[in-house]
Amino acid sequence: MSFAAEIREQPEVLARLLASQGEAARRIAAEIERRDVRSIYIAARGSSDNAALYGKYLWGAMVGLPVALATPSLFTLYGTPPRLGDTLVVGISQSGQSPDIVSVVEEGRDQGALTLAITNDTGSPLAESADLVLDTMAGPEKAIAASKTYTAQLTAIAMLCSGSEAGRERRGELARLPDLMHAALAVEGEIGAAANRFRAMDRCVVLGRGFNYSTAYEWSLKLKETTYVVAEPYSSADFQHGPVALVADGFPVLAVAPRDRVLDDVRALLARLSDLEADLFVMSNDHRVLDLGASRVRLPDDLPAWLSPVVAVVPAQLFCYHLARAKGHDPDSPRQLRKVTRTW
Repeated sequence: MSFAAEIREQPEVLARLLASQGEAARRIAAEIERRDVRSIYIAARGSSDNAALYGKYLWGAMVGLPVALATPSLFTLYGTPPRLGDTLVVGISQSGQSPDIVSVVEEGRDQGALTLAITNDTGSPLAESADLVLDTMAGPEKAIAASKTYTAQLTAIAMLCSGSEAGRERRGELARLPDLMHAALAVEGEIGAAANRFRAMDRCVVLGRGFNYSTAYEWSLKLKETTYVVAEPYSSADFQHGPVALVADGFPVLAVAPRDRVLDDVRALLARLSDLEADLFVMSNDHRVLDLGASRVRLPDDLPAWLSPVVAVVPAQLFCYHLARAKGHDPDSPRQLRKVTRTW
């Protein structure tokens, strides 16, 4: 199955995940509450690491726990793992095969921490090493560039964060995700036209903030994987602390900015970049942001901010697919990459 086909399959994947794993997510959320964990420590690589970045924001915002992203080399190469006894240690991996991610979860379990695997393979070493497992139910992903496994991981994290009794009202918003994703896929023609405009691009920056900081990172990764563009992700805040000096007339800036509490900050930066005559491509559901873009894609109007990364990444994936094609590259066979990467 191709990258494009798997992008378009995502509404069905999310519908299957929500229908089959809701009870499991609620049981896991209850166990996390019962164990009275004090922090969350997430190990991941690649696209899964960008899903972990979403988890850092969402668990912090909705559960109120401090969240850290793991440094696996402390476990595998330096042999100096941190103390994890009162922590929820989470491993996120499409394949569940990478030894460094497995090592973090195994060490957490050895120290008496509660451990959780979020994976597309419940028979993998990662799943076998964890106390709790949430199956992302994405089905086989054949394309090297992840799409459906990434959004399934985001959705799994959202299900866990809304799995408690206090999160009951949010589960209605979760149920709308497949329809919102269908709406995002419906603008593929506009995305293809925008991608064709940028076919000569060889470098750019990708901006997002808050929940969509993860989207900026995933969009950037997909650009590197499939189009070979040197794409650097930044938060709109960090970008102003130096990297804004990159911007001159015609410099490509890609931005994701749905309605959210961070929107005013992102919009103010984009207005400044517009004045500097950057070549802006924006994805938003706010007309003031859309008006700033030389190219634009409208996100669904009724998109809940906390779920926006699950939907906003879809047009970003399509942009990368169409840009790769416009550049004459095969997005199904990125050079020097394999589907499963094992690191230590």
